[in-house]
Amino acid sequence: MTYPNLLVELFVEELPPKALQKLGDAFAGVLFEQLKAQGLTAAHSRSTAFASPRRLAAHITEVAPAAADKAVSHKLMPVAVGLAADGTATPALLKKLAALGADASAVPGLARVNDGKADVLFYNSTARGATLADGLQKALQDAIAKLPIPKVMRYQLADGWSSVNFVRPAHGLVAMHGTEVLLSVKALGLAAGNTTQGHRFEAAVDPVVIQSADSYAEQLQREGAVIASFAERRAEIARQLQAAAERVGGGVRAIDDDALLDEVTALVERPNVLVCEFEKEFLDVPQECLILTMKANQKYFPLLDAEGKLTHQFLVVSNISPQDASAVIGGNERVVRPRLADAKFFFDQDRKKTLHSRVGLLAKVVYHNKLGTQGERVERVRAIARAIAEQLFAGIGAQSPELDSPDGEIARDYLLSCVDTAALLAKTDLVTDMVGEFPELQGIMGGYYAANDGLAHEVAHAIEDHYKPRFAGDELPRENVGVIVALADKLETLVGMFGIGNLPTGDRDPFALRRHALGVIRMLVEKDLPLDLQSVLASAVPAFGAKIEDASTALADFIYDRLAGSLREQGYSAQEVDAVIALRPQRLSLVQRQLAAVRAFSTLPEAPALAAANKRVGNILKKAEVEGAVDPHVNPDLLQEKAEQDLFAALQRFVPEADAQFEAGDFTASLQTLAVLRAPVDAFFDDVMVNAEQLDLRLNRQGLLKRLHVAMNRVADLSRLAA
Repeated sequence: MTYPNLLVELFVEELPPKALQKLGDAFAGVLFEQLKAQGLTAAHSRSTAFASPRRLAAHITEVAPAAADKAVSHKLMPVAVGLAADGTATPALLKKLAALGADASAVPGLARVNDGKADVLFYNSTARGATLADGLQKALQDAIAKLPIPKVMRYQLADGWSSVNFVRPAHGLVAMHGTEVLLSVKALGLAAGNTTQGHRFEAAVDPVVIQSADSYAEQLQREGAVIASFAERRAEIARQLQAAAERVGGGVRAIDDDALLDEVTALVERPNVLVCEFEKEFLDVPQECLILTMKANQKYFPLLDAEGKLTHQFLVVSNISPQDASAVIGGNERVVRPRLADAKFFFDQDRKKTLHSRVGLLAKVVYHNKLGTQGERVERVRAIARAIAEQLFAGIGAQSPELDSPDGEIARDYLLSCVDTAALLAKTDLVTDMVGEFPELQGIMGGYYAANDGLAHEVAHAIEDHYKPRFAGDELPRENVGVIVALADKLETLVGMFGIGNLPTGDRDPFALRRHALGVIRMLVEKDLPLDLQSVLASAVPAFGAKIEDASTALADFIYDRLAGSLREQGYSAQEVDAVIALRPQRLSLVQRQLAAVRAFSTLPEAPALAAANKRVGNILKKAEVEGAVDPHVNPDLLQEKAEQDLFAALQRFVPEADAQFEAGDFTASLQTLAVLRAPVDAFFDDVMVNAEQLDLRLNRQGLLKRLHVAMNRVADLSRLAA
């Protein structure tokens, strides 16, 4: 049997645009799940969400007028408790039955079931299925209660006495099952009907009378001039943006911004894309400023040329479609002009003062109540950057392609000077007018102003890049100077916040410590920096003096956790990652090569046995080291059994070769070389008693195992590969 489809719509005042899509999906999703839970939907029922600036709606297919009756079995109590010796019901049983709507007449029909401990009484009955009107009422109330509302409004109803809480005042409710109106359904002080409102200005009829649940979207578009589907409206805007850019010609394209497209979709009901322009003189302002003010303040789509440069034209998504759009175009051009003029004014004013002259102002800007001002923070970043630079540039000679000077010492001094200058000035754009108006431009504007001040390009690039990577997949700083300052900036935040115990929780990370940790990892790995993680962390702690506790161990754990998660996302198995991270590798740039070696080793036939043996060796040594550290020195004269002599000989022969391969960075070859140890290791455990009663023999055998353990676990902790 085929059932009619269901439509529910809440007609409201303008909804918050950034939340609209989530609100629409949640409204339809909860309605559907609640109806399904009550048995009112079919196995193949589907839900479609609609969301426009003034409505939330759901269309659900195959909804029954009433759910099927269900057999219900209620466990009551043990027979010994419910029935007296003569078989009559006890007061406890009668009370339980009364709570279920039954009386003493139900006692003869009670079922007796043994639950493994005693006979138990069960009351079997039939529960009537919910009617659609009742089920929808419950589902609608639940959907409204569970909406992810950013901020709830409290408003008064039409009766002048009652008030309700909702995201925006609601003015209409539609509830239709096929062509039938579910008149008994109510919500937010509204009774269900079959009428709704179309476009404020362009609807052909007012109100729009919905003929059936299935005609809703088509009628709204034809009679109400509204595209009710968020997805369809978004696709239509994207299509019109592309078509408008093609009309402009010259290879221009609208800026690609999914968040902006979503927001604009939530602002219009009938999109109409128009081409506007501004005076070319504004293009002298950095394009990031113009793009941001057009997107953030006006919700416009800037047009970029084939090289990605901003043009003097932009696209507007209007909510009206007049025959003559010149007034709409002219209005938007008038509106954007003061915004661009403000950006030009800020840019011109900011360039009148150098970045160096702004350093002192940072002492008046609070960074954190436990960590001081931005000025103090800058000094810490400088100290950390100097420490990292000295480690990174140690040993750099004139042969480095990044050094133009034939004198390596002069080149190093120049780069160290650039690092210090960039670290000193990196935060100065925080006190400029432009960044004060548009905080999103911090770093970017600093780079422009540094170039305007005539500073070296390494300094300007480093100031611009030191916030990178800002998000997952973002590009890294372009040059070593920028990498060093970016590392110093992120490490200052990480070390400082861990030092005062301000750690991220499961759902809160206000200082973006997870993102900073991943940024540090990416720079160390992708830039292949010859820096040890622990020494880098240790070099950052002294910059804080007595302000913080040394939490570098906890911070290292945090970074390794982020690294492990990142590697698993890249496709490495949990076992492979665990084996490498267990060694807490210091050169993060080598980790992927270690993982590749572990993966190759795992394919060898000897791998399972060696991993299991390695785990056994580790357990033996762990117990032995309770009494003191095991000395890996082996006395050949104390090797009595042939198996231990053979293992020692194999170690003498193959470990130097494996160590040489390890030192050369050929981790795969190193592990494969050690794979030949399987046979002597198996023989050792078959024939040799490690914990011999004679002390010198026992210590010598433990030392032999210690030597084996050290040799086998330089690339990874192979015991983690054991099943």
